[in-house]
Amino acid sequence: MSQSSSDPRSVRPWRMIDRRKSRKIKVGPLEVGGDAPISVQTMTNTPTSDAGATIDQIRRCEEAGVDLVRVSCPDEDSTAAFKTIAKAAKVPLIADIHFHYKRGIEAAEAGAACLRINPGNIGSMDRVREVVQAARDHGCAIRIGVNAGSLERHLLEKYGEPCPEAMVESALDHARILDDLDFRDYKISVKASDPFLTVAAYQSLSEATDAPLHLGVTEAGGTRIGTVKSSIGIGSMLWAGIGDTIRVSLSAEPEEEVRVGFDILKSLGLRTRGVNIIACPSCARQGFDVIRTVETLEARLAHISEPISLSIIGCVVNGPGEALMTDLGFTGGGAGRGKMYVSGRPDHNVSNEEMVDHIVEMVEDRAAEIRASELSPEGDSVEAAE
Repeated sequence: MSQSSSDPRSVRPWRMIDRRKSRKIKVGPLEVGGDAPISVQTMTNTPTSDAGATIDQIRRCEEAGVDLVRVSCPDEDSTAAFKTIAKAAKVPLIADIHFHYKRGIEAAEAGAACLRINPGNIGSMDRVREVVQAARDHGCAIRIGVNAGSLERHLLEKYGEPCPEAMVESALDHARILDDLDFRDYKISVKASDPFLTVAAYQSLSEATDAPLHLGVTEAGGTRIGTVKSSIGIGSMLWAGIGDTIRVSLSAEPEEEVRVGFDILKSLGLRTRGVNIIACPSCARQGFDVIRTVETLEARLAHISEPISLSIIGCVVNGPGEALMTDLGFTGGGAGRGKMYVSGRPDHNVSNEEMVDHIVEMVEDRAAEIRASELSPEGDSVEAAE
């Protein structure tokens, strides 16, 4: 759904983010880096050898909109099951490999679109060449994944502790191995559980390479604190134009990581998937129960993937102004009724009792209009909006 420059809801210049120029690679059919939309990843936590359970978890993540899913492959049983999992998945899969080079080869052969592997950690150069050749033969990308909690011993001895310099040096050392083997289809991450350390490492790395960067604050914690840490760390980097793909690492179900990831991108105007609800914190002026209403709407509109903005404001102090900037809006009034806004303009009154059902119906109708426009030669696609 396009917005003209005269539309007061259109994007302002001060909201534009100038993204860092990175080279573009492909992870399966998905483009990462360059001008490609920033992708959202998560990781399964079921035993990979249990293909059915892993596929079920991936399916829930796909319903939440995930672009990429990482699957751990620690043993032969896991890479044996990976082939079945990859065939069932609708999104590209990343095989998580740590130290055993044969798992990387097996995963590439089994249908992985990307290998998460650090070349310097899997043994001799002959082994590295074998993995890289398998990746090349099967069209796999590679992610170099540096973690502050597992830095190489010589770097800890050199720097005394995990620090941005050590993390970046580790990443560039691994990247140099791939460059020397004329393999350029790789992306890099330098994660830490400390948002300050994470941001500093990515800032330095972004100046040292044109490789796409995968962002994340690793081991961020439970849903609430992990969301806060990730929003601060990932959000500040994206705001600075750094980052091509993200994962929000939560001690929560993988699909929750996906939802938070999209919410971060949505808040920065970098992706527009789903309903963006703008709501007031509520006060004594509210004409209806804002908190319960928003909770209900979030649950009932979770299935909508089209980009729609919705304002839910308790009273007329800020309601009309917020509604001016959204596709749909409801502002509380008096006598158990409120005003419905459409495309920024007051449209009709709705009772508080009918409000939730009415809003859900209007959002679903708007989503259907967007889907119909995608089928029209003159329509704007959701991908274009993102």
